[in-house]
Amino acid sequence: MSLFPETVVLLADDRTPIGTADKFTVHTDHTPLHLAFSCHVQNADGDVLVTRRALSKKTWPGVWTNSFCGHPGPDEAFEDAIARRADRELGLTVHSIELVLPDFRYRAVDASGIVENEVCPVYRAVADVDPQPADDEVAEWVWLPEADLRQAVTAAPFAFSPWLGWQLAELPLDALAARS
Repeated sequence: MSLFPETVVLLADDRTPIGTADKFTVHTDHTPLHLAFSCHVQNADGDVLVTRRALSKKTWPGVWTNSFCGHPGPDEAFEDAIARRADRELGLTVHSIELVLPDFRYRAVDASGIVENEVCPVYRAVADVDPQPADDEVAEWVWLPEADLRQAVTAAPFAFSPWLGWQLAELPLDALAARS
């Protein structure tokens, strides 16, 4: 757990920054639009890392999702925020970070009524080792071929975060495979 509050960038509908707020105060039943990112990590075998959110998470506890998500701080480059969150959540150093879905935006409400309302560019990255996740972030993890992940999300969408399903629907097959 971080000793410092995490700040998110608030956005107007046209995606221009309009201020900042503490991450833990904005995720409510009236979450304002804010900036985030989503990252899919691939290993040397070409498999994609899928994580199950910790049961202690405020939103979507216990659901399977992409490798990790986060929020860039004010004036923080996405690549720096991705590296920071990969280390914090998964104990991973990632490389070959690449933007794969620049205009992804979504709004979703979880079972407790908490809203996610994010402009959330989607990235892929590569890791050379297995994760060593933080217990307060990740309950379980698995490496899967992208086709198997897509099949699982189609077969049991309720077991996965809504944003993962929406991202996969917008991305062409093999979009999560790192380019050499």
